Amino acid sequence: MKHKYIVGIYDDDDKLVDAVKRFAQEGYRVHECYTPFPVHGLDIAMNLQDTRLHTAGFVYGATGTLTAVITMTLIQVMDWPLIVGGKPFFALPSFVPITFELTVLFAAVGMTVTYYLRNGFSIFKPVEIVDRRTTDCKFALVMCCKQYNKDDEQQAIRQLMRETGAEEVNDRLLNNELLPNLYKHGDEHAHAAHH
Repeated sequence: MKHKYIVGIYDDDDKLVDAVKRFAQEGYRVHECYTPFPVHGLDIAMNLQDTRLHTAGFVYGATGTLTAVITMTLIQVMDWPLIVGGKPFFALPSFVPITFELTVLFAAVGMTVTYYLRNGFSIFKPVEIVDRRTTDCKFALVMCCKQYNKDDEQQAIRQLMRETGAEEVNDRLLNNELLPNLYKHGDEHAHAAHH
């Protein structure tokens, strides 16, 4: 099944941020923006939730720490207790290097896997780029036609993109659906105000 999107191409990040703000004022919810570099203030303009990836990273890191300490304790205290150089069986300072390495390993791998799963990346489906120029010098504002499925709504969106400085306005059919962003609570009024 093909998924239809309206894509506005902008040549400047300030124009893009202003366009997102204008869409919000008009009661539209921007589905996604693609930029060649991080744009300051874009997440605020889109009213996006703060990421919870750092919380997941802490949980994965803590899991790595516990795994290292518990494993070394089981091995050195219970399974194979050796007194080396007068050290006690539970020699916590000697556990630090391995504990540090497992903490970093679990956090890094866990956050990478979480990021890929949350964003719908997979080696089993081809990557579809909305517009290749967004990896170099252009900025794209994407509106979902599933959300705004009436012809007059789509025409108003195209007109608003042109008014806000879009160089091009294109319809784009994608095989894979773009996952919607997580918006802050209280943003429902902007979506409801338009309908």
